[in-house]
Amino acid sequence: MEESGQTGPKVLQTPAHISSLAFGHRSHLFAGCDDGTVRLYDLETYKVMKAIRGLKSEVSSIACLERSGVDYRDAWIACGRQIFSFRMDSEKLVLTPEDAVSTFQICEDEEDVLNEISFDGGKKNLAFSTDSGNAGVLDLTTKKVVKMKTKHTNICANVKFIPDRPREIVSSGYDETLLHFDGLQGSLLSRRKMPPIDSTVDGMTLSPPFITCTAISPAGVLAAGLADGRLWLGFGGEKTSTPKSAGKRRARKWNGLSEESELGPQKIADGPIVAANFIDSDILVVSTLLGTIKIFRLLREKDGEVPQLEEVLEIQAKTIEKVNALAIHGARIAIGGFAKDGKGVIVIWDENTVWK
Repeated sequence: MEESGQTGPKVLQTPAHISSLAFGHRSHLFAGCDDGTVRLYDLETYKVMKAIRGLKSEVSSIACLERSGVDYRDAWIACGRQIFSFRMDSEKLVLTPEDAVSTFQICEDEEDVLNEISFDGGKKNLAFSTDSGNAGVLDLTTKKVVKMKTKHTNICANVKFIPDRPREIVSSGYDETLLHFDGLQGSLLSRRKMPPIDSTVDGMTLSPPFITCTAISPAGVLAAGLADGRLWLGFGGEKTSTPKSAGKRRARKWNGLSEESELGPQKIADGPIVAANFIDSDILVVSTLLGTIKIFRLLREKDGEVPQLEEVLEIQAKTIEKVNALAIHGARIAIGGFAKDGKGVIVIWDENTVWK
C-alpha cells in the first residue's frame, strides 16, 4: 500500500529534521527535532498546540507521563547530556529550558549524549541509554541515578523496561549485543550477541549487525531490528494465558534472551531496520531507514513452539527520504525523519488508512 492523497496518510512538515516521536494519547503527538525543538500536535486538527524551544541539542527521545486530572501529558525529553521534564498544561504556548520542572545531568563526558529514555510500567523509574555504551535508571522518587555495571562496548542505542518487572531492563547497541539487567542493582542477568549474517541464506550486505531498535510487547516478547535488515525475536520471557500456565507462579528470571526460545535473526528488509513497536502482543510494526513500513502477525500454532512471523501489510512512505522515529497508539502509526527537500516530515496513518 502506498500513500494515496485524500484517503492516504496525513503529512506534516517541520523546518528541522524529526529525531523523535511519542504519543501523549491518541490525539496528541509529540515531535522532537534535531535543532532542539519539540512540537505538540493536536491530531484532530493537525495543528501545533504547544512547543518547546532552545534545548540546544538534538531531541533524541521523548517519554510521556500521565498526571491525574490533566489532559496534557508531561513530556520527559532526552536532549544532549540532559533529561528535562515539562508540564505541558502550562499557560505558556512556547516553553524554554527555564520552564522545565526538573532537569537531570546524566552524561558527565562532554562527548557523551543520551539516546533513548523509557518509563517502567508504574512510571516511577526512567531508563536511559547513551553513546558511551552506558545503560542506567533514574529513580523519579529519590532522584538517584544507577548506571549498569556492565557497559556496551559501542553505542548503547536502546533501553526498555520489561513489563511487570519494574526492576529489570534490557538494552542493546552497536556492539551487536542485548544485555539484561537488574536495573536497581546494576547487575547483569543475561546477554545475547547477534550472530553474523549467513550470506548463503540472506545474501551479501555491507551493513554490520548493529542493533538499531528494539520493541517489547505487553506480554514480554522482545524484538530487535538490525542494521543489516534482519529481525530477531525472543520469546523466552513471554507471559502466556494458556490453561497450562494458569495458576503458575511467575518465573524468578525473565528468559527473553534465551537462544532456545528465539526466532531469527531473519532477513525481512533490504536496508537497515531503524524503528519497531508492538500494536498489541501479536502485531509488530517495523520501519526501514527508507520508509518501508512492514506489519507482522505472530503465528502461534502449537503450545510450547516458537511462534512464526506472517507479514500482513507493507506500506511505502513515498514522501520521506529517511526515517528516524516511529510511534504507535492503537492502530495509529506515525513515522518521522526528513524529506528529499531537507525539511522535517511526519507521516501519520490512522486506523482507517492503515488497514485499507
